[in-house]
Amino acid sequence: MQKDGEARVVEGHSLTLTDRKRLSLTGVEDVDCFNEQIVVLRTPLGTLSVAGAGLNISQLSLESGRVDIEGEVEALEYSGGRKSGGLLGRLFR
Repeated sequence: MQKDGEARVVEGHSLTLTDRKRLSLTGVEDVDCFNEQIVVLRTPLGTLSVAGAGLNISQLSLESGRVDIEGEVEALEYSGGRKSGGLLGRLFR
């Protein structure tokens, strides 16, 4: 179990969509919100919104960064982006 103040490192991010009915993700840092129409996840590449119908999180392990979603997937959308890489990253934006 993660202690307060301890940073959990999630490496890599991938997603596999099968027949628009099952979405498997790795590299998930957190689940911001979910219901039957939308699931909003934080990843190292930005916030991922999964829209659809009858969506259900069938597996969730934030320790390993794995999430499986079942239902009718209609759209996947990333917003935001990678966090800047320190002082040099902020200077050269």
